Amino acid sequence: MITKNELKYFVSLHQKKHRRQENKFLVEGEKIVKEGIISKYACEIVFTTNEFFSNNEELIKLIKQRQIKIEIIKNQEFKKLSDTKSPQGIAAVFVIKENKFNIRKFDNDNLIVYLDNISDPGNVGTILRSCDWFGIKNIFISKNSAEYLNPKVIRSSMGSIFHLNIYEDFGFEELSVLKQNGFKILCTDLNGKSIFSLIKPGKSLIVFSNESTGPSSDILNFADDKITIPGTGKAESLNVASAAAVILAQLTKK
Repeated sequence: MITKNELKYFVSLHQKKHRRQENKFLVEGEKIVKEGIISKYACEIVFTTNEFFSNNEELIKLIKQRQIKIEIIKNQEFKKLSDTKSPQGIAAVFVIKENKFNIRKFDNDNLIVYLDNISDPGNVGTILRSCDWFGIKNIFISKNSAEYLNPKVIRSSMGSIFHLNIYEDFGFEELSVLKQNGFKILCTDLNGKSIFSLIKPGKSLIVFSNESTGPSSDILNFADDKITIPGTGKAESLNVASAAAVILAQLTKK
């Protein structure tokens, strides 16, 4: 049986400072927990309600096969652990997997994604999900973007964070190294050339920026090419997550 102090400890992982101090993060929901369980991330503990435990035999069997500790807790306790309005009755704690930048890791990459100053967790999570869909494995996130372990990011990604190599606090130093090693820097910008007429470079990094402020002047000056999605309607712009899906579809087209 879990103690009040233990429950309080795991609830604290909803806060970034505690995630970083403990090097752990909390996820919830059947699909996302399962994605984590079958990934290369280490799982410390799984929490379920009695109802979920009784009605989800296959997932419980998988968790036991992986020799992961399962703690059945009361509904009221689970509500404290949950970050959602309608909890499904399962949550898990995973160890953060740190990815360190090394240029040799990207020798076989044709496309890398960089999220610059995207502060909305829903947009970050949705873009990560799109990257996963289009087979892009390495993602860089700037210091001023939403943290990828934010519960809202994880939910929006639908578990895709477990399939990707995500590098945080990415900046111009790493951008410069990639450029020196043959990567063309593409930046999305309303004044760029049409993505549909772009001749795809062999190896490239695409920068997606904050949709309200756009890319910084430093990023624009550093980029080899600026690209946009031409529109014919009256909308001022596309949501950055929607734009990312269109652009990634075009850049990964065979």
